[in-house]
Amino acid sequence: MLPFFVYGTLRPGEHNHDVFLRGRTSSEEPATMRGLTLYDGPGYPYAVEAPGEAAVVRGDLVTARPEAYEALLRSLDHLEEYSPGAPTNLYERIRRAAVRADGTSVQAWVYVAAPTVAARLRVRGRRIESGDWSGEGRVGAQ
Repeated sequence: MLPFFVYGTLRPGEHNHDVFLRGRTSSEEPATMRGLTLYDGPGYPYAVEAPGEAAVVRGDLVTARPEAYEALLRSLDHLEEYSPGAPTNLYERIRRAAVRADGTSVQAWVYVAAPTVAARLRVRGRRIESGDWSGEGRVGAQ
């Protein structure tokens, strides 16, 4: 039962956090993930794999309550339009190291842009240089 690294609408204070995560988590804490670049969707972000780059995405590490884990995993897969092996996926769920604020590392699930989406974003997408979608990273944010 891996925690989830969330970097967009599932972060605390965002709409999908209230809809999908409220009451189903045992902990939520700030974290980062290296080797990813963030792009604006718009409306929601995409993390794109960027091996060898110094890019960092800022988000939160969310640990599900054990009794809610399986249902939450299914709900998040549905939200992210992810089905294992499906060619129409918008996102892929992968296992990757997240770094907590204290510097410790933990394996977590993260949803990254599917290959076809990632290729399009690399050519025409708006990269969020700060690596943080909340606040100034989001199009139209105050």
